[in-house]
Formats: sequence, C-alpha cells, structure tokens
Amino acid sequence: MTQPKFNLIQSRIADRTSLSRHVHRWRLLGKKIVFTNGCFDLLHRGHIRLLSQAADLGDVLIVGINSDDSVKKLKGPERPLVAEQDRALLLAALCFVDAVTIFDEETPYELIRMVQPDVLVKGEDYAIDEIVGADIVQAYGGEVKTIPLETGYSTTALLQQIRSIRG
Repeated sequence: MTQPKFNLIQSRIADRTSLSRHVHRWRLLGKKIVFTNGCFDLLHRGHIRLLSQAADLGDVLIVGINSDDSVKKLKGPERPLVAEQDRALLLAALCFVDAVTIFDEETPYELIRMVQPDVLVKGEDYAIDEIVGADIVQAYGGEVKTIPLETGYSTTALLQQIRSIRG
C-alpha cells in the first residue's frame, strides 16, 4: 500500500537534524543541491516562478522559510498572514521542492553553512554581495545566482490590493 500523499508532503518538511541527514544522502548520490529562502507569506505566482527556476539549477531544491517570529521582526507585527507550518506545507506540496525547513534566526546564514548548497538562489532584487550566505557558498566554489522577478507579483502588492477592496 502506498503512503497517503498528504504524509508524503509532510515528510518534505524537515527540522535541522533530518535535513542534515537528507543533505548527506543527496551528496552521497551526487546530487546538485540548490537552496533558497524567504518568508513566502501569501504564496503567489512570483514565488512559484522563482522556485521553479531555482529547481532547474540543480537536482534538489531546499527552501528555508522564516519562522513566524522571524517574519514579525522583518515585516512587522501584522505579519505573517499565514502561519509557518502552513507556509511550509504549501511549499512542500510543490512538485519541484524536495525539502522545506523553518529557521528562527533573522537570516539563514547558519542554515546555509550547514547545508553548503552547490547553488544559492535569490530574486534579482538582491545584488550578489547582499545575499546572505553568498560568502560561504563562494568560499567553497559554489554558485550564487539571482532570478528575475515576476513583475507585478509580491505579497506587499497583494496586501495593498486586499486593503483597497476592504476600503
């Protein structure tokens, strides 16, 4: 009997210990590991495009998401709109995401140090030298890439649209 699909999706959400085991196994299998991170509050087309293009850069895509406390520190007390476990589940349900992990720090620096991805990816709204963890990845010969943003799609824009409708 096959495992229910919901359980398969949930199994892609990894704490640091299980993520470390996954990374070790993927490395033994010779997989090229790609890492990206963000809040991913109100998942939208721009997120999907960035994640799918990031996945195309390797064999395995790991997504680090900010915890609820971390999002509040970055975006303000009214955020996130979607709880961390729900955001993680939505991302894990995407066919091109292999693992999702939640980090509580303001940045994923230590997580990137642990994963040591072959490719670190962010949206093109970041310059390479502004990307957290770029120094780590470049030090061992990994790549740091930016991906063009989908014009007109952002959580901030969605929130503004929702607020204008509510009046």
